[in-house]
Amino acid sequence: MAMVIGGIFSVCYVFLVGFVGLVLSLIIYHFLPLLLINLGSSSSSNSLVVPKGNFGWPLLGETLAFLKPHTSNSLGSFLQHHCSRYGKVFKSHLFFSPAIVSCDQELNYFILQNEDKLFQCSYPNSIHGVLGKSSMLVVVGETHKRLRSLALTLVTSTKLSPDYLNDIESTAIQILASWKGKHQVTFCEEARKFTFNVIVKQVLGLTPEDPQTTKILEDFLAFMKGLISFPLYIPGTPYARAVQARTRISTTVKALVEERRRSIGENKSNKKGDFLEILLSVNNLSEDEKVSFVLDALLGGYETTSLLMAIAVQCLGQSPLALEQLKKEHHNIRSLKKKDEYLNWEDYKKMEFTQNVINEALRCGNIVKFVHRKAIKDVRFKEYLIPLGWKVLPVFSAVHLDQSLHDDALQFHPWRWETQGQTAKKFTPFGGGPRFCPGSELAKVETAFFLYHLVLNYRWKAEGPDQSMAYPYVEFPRGLPLKLDPIVSESSA
Repeated sequence: MAMVIGGIFSVCYVFLVGFVGLVLSLIIYHFLPLLLINLGSSSSSNSLVVPKGNFGWPLLGETLAFLKPHTSNSLGSFLQHHCSRYGKVFKSHLFFSPAIVSCDQELNYFILQNEDKLFQCSYPNSIHGVLGKSSMLVVVGETHKRLRSLALTLVTSTKLSPDYLNDIESTAIQILASWKGKHQVTFCEEARKFTFNVIVKQVLGLTPEDPQTTKILEDFLAFMKGLISFPLYIPGTPYARAVQARTRISTTVKALVEERRRSIGENKSNKKGDFLEILLSVNNLSEDEKVSFVLDALLGGYETTSLLMAIAVQCLGQSPLALEQLKKEHHNIRSLKKKDEYLNWEDYKKMEFTQNVINEALRCGNIVKFVHRKAIKDVRFKEYLIPLGWKVLPVFSAVHLDQSLHDDALQFHPWRWETQGQTAKKFTPFGGGPRFCPGSELAKVETAFFLYHLVLNYRWKAEGPDQSMAYPYVEFPRGLPLKLDPIVSESSA
């Protein structure tokens, strides 16, 4: 009996020592960067200092508070508290790393412009697991330059294509036609349907009627749900389903690529000169990089654009004067068109107030709240030291909502863009520097064409309260339900 008790005591003792050791290790690991910085600064003759701030709890740091949901047209309690206490630049411990958080337009611009020189893209490993190691969103250096160069080539050839513009408009007309007889729609679902149909047609040459389209959409929805979820790979979790969905999408895309390659090989006249064909002609990309490139295009064209549309529609519904001016602009454009004549690039360029509405929706909605970077060397900025290896988070929303940079910053006021220039420092909805989103103009074109047909054919009103929330990804909790009132006296353009 004594031996059994002694054995149990020994096991408990070993477990207790191990547990205490683990806790102490976590604490030391958590606060070691601060100790090293303090030792370094005490022996340094310069006056540079790491910004003030708080490291929070061991391991987790302040991550949970930083990610606490809040309306996307606000800073949220975490940033409000830290900026008021420490200033617009402060230190923290986020995503398992010591971090510098910047809500300062000058530092944000400095970070974005010094990509691969002083800073480098550094998203959490869980994002890599879902997007894939070859995604343009996570690769760095020369690989990113090659992929972005291809993206710019494809975007440039696409946005001026009459077929692309016609596809956008015909898809918008189809979506609005499906509302006939309905008194209410969930707008976020309709916007995603619109953007998915457009991007799948442009990237893969598929129509909504093709069986592969339904298959890709089902997998893509699972992919999106797990993209920013807890990175726990256990069967049935959103993260695991997202990784599995990406594998299935990759298989489908590879099959479509191979089918197109075989079709062209059998008959040169089958060439279409579209996105997929241009991608096939590129020889300096591996098959995995091409598949990842397609997924990146689907992701950017699907979620970001549909959210922009939803935020614009919500804001217009709350601003009768802006909606009325938008209608007048589109009435004027329609008056110059023949019956059933499609919109073109010149029409898009005439949509000046529409551009103001879109810019203001981007500023207020903050679809991309912040991006992940890390310092690849000790960085000196003004009086601050940003240590090598620390995570750096430039917060775009803080600059967009800064009262010292934008008058009545919390108000939707599209007229501000008639006099306020889109400087790269105070307006960064699509990032900046070498990682500026190459598809930003396509998102604006699609939104503008959809709004053209929406305001000429429907009135709408929000069905109950629903506000875009930052989780940090932006989402409308109820999907933005709208009451519809068709404009019977005016026919579709």
